[in-house]
Amino acid sequence: MNDTSFTRSRERPALAPGRPHLAVCGVRKAYDRAVAVDAVSFELARGEFVTLLGDSGCGKTTLLRLVAGFARPDSGTVLRDGEDVTGLAPARRRMGFVFQSYALFPTKTVAQNIGFALTGPRAARERRIEELARLVEIDPLVGRYPHELSGGQQQRVALARALASDPEFLLLDEPMSALDARIRVKLRAELRALVDRLGITTLYVTHDQEEALALSDRVAVMRQGRIEQIGSPADIYHRPATRFVATFIGISNLIEGRAVAGGVEAEGVTWPVALPPRTAPGARLTALFRPEHLGLAGEGAGIAGILESATFLGATMRLGVRLASGRRIIVDRPSVEAGGLWPRGGAVVLRPDPLRAVIVADEPR
Repeated sequence: MNDTSFTRSRERPALAPGRPHLAVCGVRKAYDRAVAVDAVSFELARGEFVTLLGDSGCGKTTLLRLVAGFARPDSGTVLRDGEDVTGLAPARRRMGFVFQSYALFPTKTVAQNIGFALTGPRAARERRIEELARLVEIDPLVGRYPHELSGGQQQRVALARALASDPEFLLLDEPMSALDARIRVKLRAELRALVDRLGITTLYVTHDQEEALALSDRVAVMRQGRIEQIGSPADIYHRPATRFVATFIGISNLIEGRAVAGGVEAEGVTWPVALPPRTAPGARLTALFRPEHLGLAGEGAGIAGILESATFLGATMRLGVRLASGRRIIVDRPSVEAGGLWPRGGAVVLRPDPLRAVIVADEPR
């Protein structure tokens, strides 16, 4: 998606200092006795890209539809620049929506799909369609029909149609789920670059954690209709607030034990961890060690184990180490470092980085 002469159709007033561009306040939605969204609150600043991340059934799509106006909350409010839009129809919310299925009209051309909701003089509509087609790099395809396009091209049409009315917000519901991995990586980079150029406030839904971490300014991890944690991708990955987030995001080595001098003792082994201030001796704790935060050596000081498996992943080698207790630990090391150094079945020594370990909350609420 190349930079073009794309311009907005109207000037927008600057956001009042300190006021969120979009605010969701205590929104709840239930279907019969099943609570889909449970008193959720969060805010987006103007131009911010926030992703709702979670497994199927966690409520992320329902929450997106409540923001868009396709569903009405049982309680709570949705504010656009401080204005309550909870009762407004979707067409009056200034929000462009990209559906998971793209929802293109099969009997209309690309140009007709993009311009479906445009009004005004024909010449102005045609200029707008041409402008948007260039923006998302489908201008040679405007005369084709959806069935003549690839999945990636259909996604670009849906994105152009969502931008046609010059929305204040862009809402996307798993728009890349039907694409293969290579195309997803390419399009997500292009999407983020486009959003940055336009400065449009974006709320994105996905179950793909790699996609969420790569795209977002902030990620909201959802579970059972609630936001478990919201923060920057680095916060979510390196400083998970709960055990659920620690296990949901990335690969985790969770060590459950008790606080001792210098760390957490589990199964007769002390794992070096910087404990929180005023931690009582003997307190039950769970420490998180990401695979890349574990060093490995053939001998010397550390935690003894046996190398069980080694999987080549390109830049890294993923190693499985079995401790004397039977616990299996995952270690990621640079492949240029790991290749051939430790044969399978050989004795190795783990060297955890105590400054990288994190104590996580056992209770999810």
